[in-house]
Amino acid sequence: MGLSHHAMINAHPRVKVETVCDATGYVLDVLSKYTGIRTFTDFDTMLGEVELDAMIVATPSSMHARMVKAALERGIHVFCEKPFCLSSRDGEELVALARQKNLVNQVGYHNRFVGAFQEVKRLLDAGAIGEVTHVLAEAYGPVVLKPKGSTWRSQRSEGGGCLYDYAAHPLNLVNWYFGMPEGVGGAVLNKVFSRDTDDEVFATLHYQGGRSAQLSVNWSDESYRKMTTKITIWGKEGRIYADRQECQAYLREGASPPGGYKTGWNVRYTTDLTEPVWFYVRGEEYSAQLDYFVRCIEEKGAPANVNSFASALETDRVIELILADSAAGPAHRAGDAAPAAKARRGFFSFLRG
Repeated sequence: MGLSHHAMINAHPRVKVETVCDATGYVLDVLSKYTGIRTFTDFDTMLGEVELDAMIVATPSSMHARMVKAALERGIHVFCEKPFCLSSRDGEELVALARQKNLVNQVGYHNRFVGAFQEVKRLLDAGAIGEVTHVLAEAYGPVVLKPKGSTWRSQRSEGGGCLYDYAAHPLNLVNWYFGMPEGVGGAVLNKVFSRDTDDEVFATLHYQGGRSAQLSVNWSDESYRKMTTKITIWGKEGRIYADRQECQAYLREGASPPGGYKTGWNVRYTTDLTEPVWFYVRGEEYSAQLDYFVRCIEEKGAPANVNSFASALETDRVIELILADSAAGPAHRAGDAAPAAKARRGFFSFLRG
């Protein structure tokens, strides 16, 4: 992601890239040779020698908190790759610091810049499917497909595993659409091939009024060529389904279709919902989120960023609820004499978190 971000921001018409810091010598050698950019292998040395307006942090997840804090303390606007932090306490400190310094802050949950997922938000805000009753949030892909070998991403202490790396994406979308849940139940974190961390994650999020959201994530699924994130939402007046390619909405008779929609099936394609970008790498949404970061800085303040540290912190908090609920085990076990007495076991609320 660091190289992808470099390619995009280096081509941005209103940005000049001053320096790159990385631990890999050959990456820095190539960048220095072909771009002439100044490079560093030590983060603190770079901060001390180069004056910067903004920084992109695209390092292993365990390094985010320290690097983001150091940048904020020097008055530098920060874009940080997801997940935000591996501890919500670190995240709380950074949210407060960014607010105190009045600095633009953003986390790379790029799905909020995908046209189809943005259309879901618009439909929900318009009440297109009425009162929402249930959500299914999914993500699948071929990341860990054999037991041998390991990278920082599949180490619990460095990357956080499937929960932080993959499940964070659909969770962040659900947070965007519906806010924080009351609590989490039925969480399961399973190893498929990894020795140190989870490869698949399942959980139920509970909301006031009986609304629920089911999470289903597996990064050891080679039936998908690349990561695929999907959202399905049921309401009393219809259903919405979206992935990166399209947004489908079925509106029942009696529903109130927003402009451009009708009763029955409707389809909107991401290609029709996406504005052109100045440079394409991986997907328009990656360039769009960086341009949004730049525009927020140009507006001379810290606006209510759609991908702010605060919104990413909510995702980190839900992740911690899932971890706690998974550690507690089943709420009821075979042979329990009085299941009602244990009804709350294994359910972790945000208030108690």
